[in-house]
Amino acid sequence: MFIRLAISDEEILATYPVMHQLRPHLEEGSYVQRIRKLQQSGGYRLLTLQENGQPRACAGYRVCDSLAWGTFIYVDDLITDQDSRGKCHAQQLFDWLEREAARLGCDALHLDSGVQRFDAHRFYLNQRMNITCHHFEKRYE
Repeated sequence: MFIRLAISDEEILATYPVMHQLRPHLEEGSYVQRIRKLQQSGGYRLLTLQENGQPRACAGYRVCDSLAWGTFIYVDDLITDQDSRGKCHAQQLFDWLEREAARLGCDALHLDSGVQRFDAHRFYLNQRMNITCHHFEKRYE
């Protein structure tokens, strides 16, 4: 088992089945292109935990700066394959992200989580994360 950044198109595409479980609106045919666009426009990085040569968990994150929060890692995506849950894969990715935040001199690690994701909330609270704000959205369709 090892953790690494998905760099090549093949490595990125291999994460699609796992990421699709969190983001079902994504289409396989445009997945690599979407990741590449996020990388170019916002510094998105795709982290993967692999077991037996297959991605079992993924985390998408960015290093950001803001007046409100200083320098921080923002975790856009954190997902463990549904057939691999209970093996501490999310914990290993979270630990990696915390070490990366410390290495980069970040002030914090941030993420948003859908209100319906109770298991994820339990995990984040167990990581000693605090619920510090409400996230609001106004969609234009």
